[in-house]
Amino acid sequence: MTRSTLIDLLWLPLNALQLLATMVWSAFWISIALVVALASRKREPALWLARHVWAPGMVAIGLSRLSVVGRERLDFRRSYFFAANHQSWLDIPVLFAAVPAPLHFLAKQELARVPFLGWYIAAMGMVFVDRGDRRKAVASVDRASALLAAGGSLVSFPEGRRSAPGELGRFKSGGFAAVLDSGVRDVDVVPVAIVGAGRILPRDGFKVRPGKVEVRFGAPIPVAGLVPADRADLARRAEEAVAALLGLPAAARPTAPRGENGLVSTPTQGEMR
Repeated sequence: MTRSTLIDLLWLPLNALQLLATMVWSAFWISIALVVALASRKREPALWLARHVWAPGMVAIGLSRLSVVGRERLDFRRSYFFAANHQSWLDIPVLFAAVPAPLHFLAKQELARVPFLGWYIAAMGMVFVDRGDRRKAVASVDRASALLAAGGSLVSFPEGRRSAPGELGRFKSGGFAAVLDSGVRDVDVVPVAIVGAGRILPRDGFKVRPGKVEVRFGAPIPVAGLVPADRADLARRAEEAVAALLGLPAAARPTAPRGENGLVSTPTQGEMR
């Protein structure tokens, strides 16, 4: 038996308890959020619960320590399109906790069928994306554009899948169409690097290990003056900014061509996009 296998076995009971706690905590607070949203007929109180209660609880269950860098760059009275790298399921509560404003996510269509989570995503007006159907993908972009135009902030994971620590996949350009099609030219794109989440909760399995996760906000990328045809260049600029925040050298970056439409062209799909 290797040392790594022995360590995994010793962690197994605690990880089982953490998995149970994650399920119970999420089901309970999502239920409360849905009741609050129904009673108040507003989404803001339920999003407040996600940011101030559910997300910190998830970070604590993961035995994680959260730090945030660069948040002072942003005026959270404005709307933003956050383009973040994606390594772990932990990325979602970490972003909720790091951003002091209501957040909406682009979520893959399969999550609509997950009890509690799918109900919450739909009730909060977040955007499901069906990347296997171009017509539905275009409709998703329209809904995302409308959300931004209405003053909401949106999170996208443009890699389209979870990457291993120390890696960053090509950013697909499809999601960036939501910014350029919204008609609102003061919704800047904010590059976000999440460091450490993939080591705390890896993409494969539920092998949670204590650690520090850091959210790094880059300088906003203005979209004023850009047109929908510029979305591939906008995706490239966001990708390069996130790579710099992660400290990845140019030589380590992938060389495969960037997909024209990240909503439909990625065969391996991450949980959130």
